[in-house]
Amino acid sequence: MSHDVHVEARNEAEYQHSRRKAGQAMRNQVTVFAVMIFLTFIAFAAVQAGFSAYLVVPLVLLFAGVQVGLQLYYFMHLSEKGTGIMQFFIYSGALVAFTMVLGFVTIVWI
Repeated sequence: MSHDVHVEARNEAEYQHSRRKAGQAMRNQVTVFAVMIFLTFIAFAAVQAGFSAYLVVPLVLLFAGVQVGLQLYYFMHLSEKGTGIMQFFIYSGALVAFTMVLGFVTIVWI
């Protein structure tokens, strides 16, 4: 029946393993968050310092790309098992978007 619930009891070793795994995932997320804050700080400092736009724009775009990758991998849980289909669609969409932007830039410059 639909109201019957199957409860699986875990032994102590399984419980400790899942706690260690969750703790490691939390440490990774906090570390990545700190790295992203640091990259944002560097980007703001580069803009505020008055560096040349030829240096600042690629730097900010590079840091933005790194942060998008980190957010997808750690905060959107693409590092976990079973996310192959989602990864396929995300990377396919990124490839299509890159191709379109490259095509538009080529058309504008030629």
